[in-house]
Amino acid sequence: MEKVLVSSCLLGNKVRYNGLDLSCENELIKKWLHEGRVVAFCPEVSAGLPTPRAPAEIQNGNGEDVLQLNARVVENTGEDVSEQFIAGAELALKLCIKHKIQVAILTESSPSCGSTMIYNGDFSDTKKAGQGVTAALLSKHGIRVFSQNNINEAATLLTSHERTRS
Repeated sequence: MEKVLVSSCLLGNKVRYNGLDLSCENELIKKWLHEGRVVAFCPEVSAGLPTPRAPAEIQNGNGEDVLQLNARVVENTGEDVSEQFIAGAELALKLCIKHKIQVAILTESSPSCGSTMIYNGDFSDTKKAGQGVTAALLSKHGIRVFSQNNINEAATLLTSHERTRS
């Protein structure tokens, strides 16, 4: 049975920048939790950032650009936290390798976890297409990243992987 990496905040853990969660009431997640498939993870907390913490956005690019050191993750205070975001992404990848995880469900719009959308970097509450740092690193290593908005697609892929293995 394949494990799934899931953003800790989606599981009700209060690890978001504002000290809250983004609990995702989903029957598939509940089933996976019951089956012991879920590996909960928060890249920011794992890299040592506090909860709560200042909001952060990627400036001048996306997660891939941050990994290549061509863009930065900056808090609304002006503090550059790129190093912590990269460290959190690397820890997520290590966890996926350890547990042979091929599917991740991460929080959309996050500068770490956004799978298709992130904020544009000017703290205007405007989003743009792109991946966060963790989502980009996992994708680069062949791990399929989904958001809380497309869990059914993740489930379909998991079922396909398990059929292929049998």
